[in-house]
Amino acid sequence: MASACRCFQGCFSSLPNAVTHGRGTFSRQSTPEHLFQRAGSEDTSLSSIPQGGWASPAPSTPAVWGTWDDEQAAGTEQASHATADFAMCVQEELAGTKESIRRLSPLPEVLVGNGRSKPKATLGGGLQPGFYLEQFSGLNALGTGASAEERARFLQVQADQVIQALGSGTSRERLEKIPSKLLRARGPEGRRVRRAVLKGALLVFFTAGYEGKRFVYETARKLGARLVIIDHPDSWSANLVEEGIVDKFIPVDMSQSSDLVFKQALEAIRSMSSNGLGEPDAITTVVELSISTAARLAAELGLPGPAVEAVDKARSKYATREALAAAGLPTPPHVEIKSEDDLQMALSVVGLPAVLKPVSGAASLGIKKVETAEELLPIYRELKHELGSLVVASGALVRDEGHGVGVAAEKVINTRFLMERYLDGHEVDVDIVMSEGEWQYAAVSDNGPTIEPYFQETWSLCPSLLPRHHQVALKELAIGSVKALGFEDGVFHVECKYTSSGPQLIEVNARMGGGLVHMCNLQTWGVDLV
Repeated sequence: MASACRCFQGCFSSLPNAVTHGRGTFSRQSTPEHLFQRAGSEDTSLSSIPQGGWASPAPSTPAVWGTWDDEQAAGTEQASHATADFAMCVQEELAGTKESIRRLSPLPEVLVGNGRSKPKATLGGGLQPGFYLEQFSGLNALGTGASAEERARFLQVQADQVIQALGSGTSRERLEKIPSKLLRARGPEGRRVRRAVLKGALLVFFTAGYEGKRFVYETARKLGARLVIIDHPDSWSANLVEEGIVDKFIPVDMSQSSDLVFKQALEAIRSMSSNGLGEPDAITTVVELSISTAARLAAELGLPGPAVEAVDKARSKYATREALAAAGLPTPPHVEIKSEDDLQMALSVVGLPAVLKPVSGAASLGIKKVETAEELLPIYRELKHELGSLVVASGALVRDEGHGVGVAAEKVINTRFLMERYLDGHEVDVDIVMSEGEWQYAAVSDNGPTIEPYFQETWSLCPSLLPRHHQVALKELAIGSVKALGFEDGVFHVECKYTSSGPQLIEVNARMGGGLVHMCNLQTWGVDLV
């Protein structure tokens, strides 16, 4: 079930302002300054967030892990530990091959050399320190090295030199010219280098999504990328060419079979070079139903992208459960249902209450809670009928409103169902950014109680107000789930619950979350997921 992706009633975000979004209203309310930033500071970046009750969304935080508590958030300082001067007193006794280190003495009167040969000079009544003792005791005559300001200036100069040397060529060719440490560097210089690589890159988006995704293409354009969109001829995104946001719109009839759509999209991409656009640097999408095809196009063209096998596991809720179970992660009882004949067997395995949902659905459509054995068959038939009333428009799964727009969902999505044990507890979203197999960002947001039995969403709150150890457990499960599916890079919208038996996964979406997810992460943590 989707969470903030399809939130229609509200969202709160807490940094630097509280944003309330409700039906027909939009208002901003100032929040107590001391809750969100240090006294006198106007910096609301990740590095300036004070110690409070949230699990940090970044792997490295200014606070020592485990010290985020209410006292620290209120501005109190931990008592500093008293320090006492001491040094090592080492004395040698050269008797044959015997050598003894006599003792460690606090507040010694003399420093004694620690080499095997007899020291040649004395210092202050003792012996002259040798190299090892200098290093051990901190009496280092080599100086302190470059200051933080000097290192920052060096990084700036290095970034300037790298950007000047990038030249032309594809993004992959330019990436090879950048030192890996600089490419991954946090802060303004690393960001400046990465944006220099993106400038002029040719990005192909396979399907555009609903019109609310417009900000994705506007942001990519502002970053200097050139954009191509492949979608159904009646897509709203075709107009973005005239607006100067997209360089080219390629119409492909999405009512065809997946094989034909793939072949036509691949042919169109390969012909872009002869049409003056050049070779694509990446194939991507922000649309759930298009992730699998986008991954296959990237693989066929030798472009970077998620592993096809990982995407297929994420798109199938049944395969996701199986992958988590194989990785030893929490997994509720579950059964894949291919027809009505599987219902009784599923009931005996899963038990009640349970949830019935499409194996490869999206947007919380076709989901319902099952509380009694008698209602299982009627609910299954109800949901099958509901799937038959859906269409795919611009890659998004929506209800058919009779306007003749879109393609019947039954033609493009799997209509099998998953029956799994009902999960109680508090639902959250975890938005994750992965790079080279490790997480770089993971933020937890609360979801309001859904309206059962259809799990309609109500509101979201970011950052989460759950106890910090619950947030950490949910974040670790979300990151572990992404890794268990085989992903190494990308942006992920993961939905979880903290149940009476601990954290449990709902689903992994191998894309940026929809709805207000982008805005919440941007305004709360200053992170733009685009």
